[in-house]
Amino acid sequence: MDSPIVTQLFRQLFTHRACLQRHRLSTLQLSNTQRRYASDDLFKRAPTNESNWHKRSAVFQQDKAEEFSKFPIVDSTWLKARKRRPKRVKMLMRDFIEDSLYNPSYGYFSKQAVIFSPGEPFEFVKLKSERDFHNLLGQRYTEFEDELDKESINISRQLWHTPTELFRPYYGEAIARYLVENYKLALYPYHDLLLYEMGAGNGTLMINILDYIRDVHPEVYERTRYKIIEISTSLASLQAHQLKRTAAARGHADKVEIINRSIFDWDTYVSSPCFFLALEVFDNFAHDALRYDSVTQEAYQAYALIDDQGDFFEFYTRELDELTQRFLRVRQQACADMEYRHPLREGVYQRKLRNLFQGGMHLTQPEYIPTRLLQFFDVLYNYFPGHRLVTSDFSSLPDAVEGVNAPVVQTRYKRKTVPVTTPLVHQGYFDHLFPTDFQVTEGVYRAVTGKLTKVVAHEDFMKSWALIEETATKNGENPLLSWYKNASVLFTV
Repeated sequence: MDSPIVTQLFRQLFTHRACLQRHRLSTLQLSNTQRRYASDDLFKRAPTNESNWHKRSAVFQQDKAEEFSKFPIVDSTWLKARKRRPKRVKMLMRDFIEDSLYNPSYGYFSKQAVIFSPGEPFEFVKLKSERDFHNLLGQRYTEFEDELDKESINISRQLWHTPTELFRPYYGEAIARYLVENYKLALYPYHDLLLYEMGAGNGTLMINILDYIRDVHPEVYERTRYKIIEISTSLASLQAHQLKRTAAARGHADKVEIINRSIFDWDTYVSSPCFFLALEVFDNFAHDALRYDSVTQEAYQAYALIDDQGDFFEFYTRELDELTQRFLRVRQQACADMEYRHPLREGVYQRKLRNLFQGGMHLTQPEYIPTRLLQFFDVLYNYFPGHRLVTSDFSSLPDAVEGVNAPVVQTRYKRKTVPVTTPLVHQGYFDHLFPTDFQVTEGVYRAVTGKLTKVVAHEDFMKSWALIEETATKNGENPLLSWYKNASVLFTV
């Protein structure tokens, strides 16, 4: 906790039924200077209590247009060197989200996030049903957090889980089977099995994959190298610690390299064929926000303005930055024949109703576009020409803020999950999770890299590569398949 103000902020979330909306939508129309879920069902019954933060209908009445014209534009690169949250600045929405999540001094993943570890692997075959698994998971959540509180009580601890942790080692072994099979088909014995993993969390997937390859395919293990690219210094240290926890894990040490840097700062050319793992990573890539004039179809780009009090205001301008323009061009060319979701495809009735509430401004609901994802594909194309991508993420998320491809923005307070209704929130204390439109993502990836891909449902991927009898309960239910029905897997073919 970095100040009493933060404590006061969280208290307000729970003591007021309707909390102040700390941003205001504005547009400079008259001027030429004008963004760790399972399925929806799992989220609603997660082992923490839910509470909603409702915004008030009233907004700030003071005009902020003058501040918007005077305040300097900053970006996440400039903010990276700051120790404190900025004031009297404006920035693109993607820079606000990037700073909120990844700033080294106050970012969510840098300072707040804790990844749940359930302890011993769950023995699904001994459980009666999926409900028993859910109850046991809730019990282990409580025990895990109780242990953390013995060291230091933190009422705003940001705790979340991943399928790698919940289904250890079965999830990681499924990924390993896919990797080994495709390596043997295309690369063995002429090349080493070179694996890159971005955003490796606790390092559990790394251990599970290497354990499987060593135990089942020792001839491949001799040729295996595993490299983690981790932006968070604290998580990089945790991953290194994983390699020292047991004698079995220590045996992998000479196979592993942990690179503590952002993938977006990558500048090393990797000529060798490799597999690139990005599991549950796209959901935390920063997005830009756009609204469209429903009459002219002109796009307006979102900026976040932070005033001298630290309050947030949302402005939209006609001028689109270069990266946003490029994404729109690539999407238009790569997805011309696709019926993807878009605000301009909103029904006539909804559009008229929106215009009425906006005072005739004719602006659509926001669309969040994955501009950071486009830059990630650029990195793969420029520095990893022989890569094969394996990525999994969520195609839909419940309780998102308003908009197309809009994020879920949430925090935790006293072990309760608090979803909110705006992405403009106190930097570092709120997760921003975006759904992935796999149709568009596949098209953009193909356009940038020139590679062919396949997208399958998470359930189908696991049926192909996991030993699903190991995660089935006595009554035949299978949480590994049912808990991630809103997830898909994209891989290079």
